[in-house]
Amino acid sequence: MTMMHSLSLISEPTIDPVCGMTVDPSSSAGSYSHSGKTYHFCSRHCLEKFKANPERYTSGKHIEEGSCCSEATTGANASVAASGTQYTCPMHPEILRDAPGTCPKCGMALEPKFPHAGAEDTSELCDMTRRFGVSIVLTLPVFVLAMAPMISRVNLPHGLAIAGNWVGLIFSTPVVFWAGWPFFERAIQALRHRTSNMFTLIGLGTLAAWGYSTIATLAPNLVPTEFQDHHGVIRTYYEAASVIVTLVLLGQVLELRARRKTSDAIRSLLGLTPTTARRVNRDGTESDVPLGDVQVGDRLRVRPGEKVPVDGVLIEGSSAVDESMLTGEPLPVEKKRGDSAIGGTMNGNGSFIMEAQKVGSDTVLARIVQLVAESQRSRAPIQNLADIVAAWFVPAVVMVSVITFVLWAVFGSSPALAYALVNAVAVLIIACPCALGLATPMAVTVGVGRGAMAGILIKSADVLERMEKVDTVVVDKTGTLTEGKPRLVSLLPLGDHSESDLLQFAADLEQGSEHPLAAAILAGVKERGVNPRQVEGFESVPGKGVRGRIGGRLVALGNAAMMEAAGVRDLEELRTRADSLRQEGQTVVFVAVNEQPAGLLGIADPIKPTTSEAVKQLHAEGIRVIMLTGDNRATAEAVARKLGIDEVIAEVLPDQKAERIRQLLATGKVVAMAGDGVNDAPALAVADVGIAMGTGTDVAMESAGVTLVKGDLRGIARARRLSRATMKNVRQNLAFAFAYNLLGVPIAAGVLYPFFGLLLSPMIAAAAMSLSSVSVIANALRLRYVEV
Repeated sequence: MTMMHSLSLISEPTIDPVCGMTVDPSSSAGSYSHSGKTYHFCSRHCLEKFKANPERYTSGKHIEEGSCCSEATTGANASVAASGTQYTCPMHPEILRDAPGTCPKCGMALEPKFPHAGAEDTSELCDMTRRFGVSIVLTLPVFVLAMAPMISRVNLPHGLAIAGNWVGLIFSTPVVFWAGWPFFERAIQALRHRTSNMFTLIGLGTLAAWGYSTIATLAPNLVPTEFQDHHGVIRTYYEAASVIVTLVLLGQVLELRARRKTSDAIRSLLGLTPTTARRVNRDGTESDVPLGDVQVGDRLRVRPGEKVPVDGVLIEGSSAVDESMLTGEPLPVEKKRGDSAIGGTMNGNGSFIMEAQKVGSDTVLARIVQLVAESQRSRAPIQNLADIVAAWFVPAVVMVSVITFVLWAVFGSSPALAYALVNAVAVLIIACPCALGLATPMAVTVGVGRGAMAGILIKSADVLERMEKVDTVVVDKTGTLTEGKPRLVSLLPLGDHSESDLLQFAADLEQGSEHPLAAAILAGVKERGVNPRQVEGFESVPGKGVRGRIGGRLVALGNAAMMEAAGVRDLEELRTRADSLRQEGQTVVFVAVNEQPAGLLGIADPIKPTTSEAVKQLHAEGIRVIMLTGDNRATAEAVARKLGIDEVIAEVLPDQKAERIRQLLATGKVVAMAGDGVNDAPALAVADVGIAMGTGTDVAMESAGVTLVKGDLRGIARARRLSRATMKNVRQNLAFAFAYNLLGVPIAAGVLYPFFGLLLSPMIAAAAMSLSSVSVIANALRLRYVEV
């Protein structure tokens, strides 16, 4: 399938007729046909409204006020000006805005829907960083004063303890209501959309801790004396409120920085295209013009060492063009009149004039950028799990807290209202999301650090989650299985000639050649200590090879066509041996002397020394290994046979690589894709887990979720073992967090009071909350010693 076709499969956005939101049909909440037209809806709420009265919403003039999506982009402004950018939520693609912000449903930061090369908006990162810095400064004294009485042999005077509460109030208030204000905004947005998320938990926990503490400081008579410490001071929880906000701000800063890395991948791709092109005018003059001014049919000159500006066809001249960024082929490709040239590829030493055929968003590189962007947006972050839990957990905790307040206020001992308030607050404090919030990030942080020590760089938590489920690994050939650097590997002399003779002939002739293979041959002869001699009558024959007179003998070096042009006969033995070398994945160069066959040179991209062991380790893990490459089939199959690879898919273009990955995903496979070049970027983004070689391009590393620093494929098996250990740790942490809540919430509500006269004070509730966090952290730290 071509890239054009694959792109055509992307659903065109439509307008929800009820609320006016722009909706992607592939991810809509439902559809309904009326009067021969199909309408798509952002939610079941809008769908049911439309079904009840279709005529009301088909006039094109109605936008439902106060609907579930009234804050989303409406039909009137769904199409952003060409100079603008639309922003969407990774988890809710139906949300579209014409400016950065947060998702009204889940609170996540919106991302650009389409890539652009303009300056990146870092205002949110700067804002969160500033809030985080201020919160650290204000939280530290509050935390120290709160923890001091708990340290052995530290007794604060009564007056200082009282003053400590006022210090906590003064310092924590700006932390909660200024530094933490974005979290309250996101919690309010979720409430307006009749849902809840992690920010709802954060807002409730913070307000509960701060609110109770403020009452205890400003109106201590409302709090029973039983809740005073041995100094007669009522325990407050300003430090809990401040620390919650500070930790969450740290998480936001780290998340936003990670998102900048994602956009860097797009910018690196866009940076491959030059900003100008040299246009050949009708009168024969030439001028440099901005790339945006290039039109289909324009004649463009590409000089040596320049990047090809757009997609087109050569109409004059010839050269060797490095297309490795697109095809993965390690060798530059010879281009002559009538051959196609792809924008963003690097021209060699020749010069040519081309006719532009595809410009702007129609070029191959632009489509690759689009594919990478679409694939990156389609990934739901791991926070989705926490939000699903929060959707049930938060309402349940709030309900328990309210019921606790009512029951104690009506049936409790005197002072009933004070007991009702304290116990209701105890419920909210013990259900504070600290442990739940730390369960995944702590394990992931330690796990990622352990991976870095082993040379495995993991971009995000969701990559670790998916890695343990991988059952199929798709690998690129050039630069992944192989070194990516062609070398002279074979010398097969014939007749009276020796290997030294072949090396000398190669050194003599290739010193004047600009052919892509010349560099590999010259590097090979240099390694063997051969010095070139003077050549008489040197001639380079485009597309065939080189020849010249050396020491009175006529020597020709090149392909079979060069041998025929040089009058060489009896090539049968050479052809047979050449086929044998090709079966081993080598590119063959013929050598002839005085019109007689002299031997063969074999050039190949050597397999990495660790690749064979890596494939064995993957097979031992029960993983199927597939090679997916743009290289020719003979070479690919030769490499596969040596390594024992299960399946070979060869001669595929970049967009086809991504499509092949999608086909595997459609069969239910959990796929990891390993590659090293720009041409692998779309496939790396589409796969469940993208794995880049650290020896490859920056674009590949930025598009992938995992980077193997040393380019050693054995790191895939290590990454999978690390993933299993980390996700097991995450599940243990979540079990700890929920166990504390399931046991602590009923006790905090007072269920033991009728039987044992026991109440859980807010201070004990905070201690239990802290203990759950300590348990989670201690368990996560065990990952530092896991064997990978």
